[in-house]
Amino acid sequence: MPKKYRATLFTNGGSQAVRLPRECRFDGKVVEVWREGSRVIIEPVEKRAWSPGLKERLLRMAPDVNMEVPERLPPNPYREAVLDELAED
Repeated sequence: MPKKYRATLFTNGGSQAVRLPRECRFDGKVVEVWREGSRVIIEPVEKRAWSPGLKERLLRMAPDVNMEVPERLPPNPYREAVLDELAED
């Protein structure tokens, strides 16, 4: 039987939140939540990968398209603040 931990509930804005113990923390920023009877299940959302061979198929359809990764833009405090705010939502 897996070890059980206790977590505390609190209110953040108008939402109820759970403070998870260190041993139960998730990687990433997004989880899926659903109910099964009286239980609430929280599961991490895995980052989806591109399907194998997608780049090659796209290049066959449009051989003149540049598929290289562009250079990273130089740091911009305004852009970083906007991206940070979007990540919080």
